[in-house]
Amino acid sequence: MELKDNILKLDKELNELDKFVIKFKKIIEKYTDYVIISGYVSILLGRARATEDIDIFIKELNRKTLNELYKELKKTNFWCLNTEDEEEIYNYLKDGLGVRFAKSKETIPNMEVKFALKPLQKESFNDRILIVMGKEELKISSLERQIAFKKYYLKSDKDIEDAKHIERLFNEKIDYNKVKLYKKLIENETR
Repeated sequence: MELKDNILKLDKELNELDKFVIKFKKIIEKYTDYVIISGYVSILLGRARATEDIDIFIKELNRKTLNELYKELKKTNFWCLNTEDEEEIYNYLKDGLGVRFAKSKETIPNMEVKFALKPLQKESFNDRILIVMGKEELKISSLERQIAFKKYYLKSDKDIEDAKHIERLFNEKIDYNKVKLYKKLIENETR
């Protein structure tokens, strides 16, 4: 693992979960930008635990573009667990709710997609890391953001362990002043 200039090179064999995420993001990035957040990031970085969903923020889309994206997802054998109605999908996203997509006839794993609507969510696009795994790439939120959200927003045992895992791996690379800043921003946004 080598982290330099917000690029993290991982020497790992892609597993089925990685392939699922990569297939999905290749469709998403045709229509908008994205950033992967939360538990899958820790798993990607070697933490041994399971997950049912992969959380991903996308930049806000208009209704027409979202419908085109949804049609392509259906063509490539993804389905929406929340609803099959394009209008409802758009309304869920506009309301700040997550919409889940999985492979046809499956429910797990699934991608939980949200529009980045809040300031902290939008900012994650400016503060991210490019993961490079051979010929494949994924965009994840910064390590500092991961740690802060896990420790000070989500706070479950699993999330705390995810944060500790990232801290152990990248202790010397983590800007703890940034973590403190995110903690304050999280506290202000959730009041």
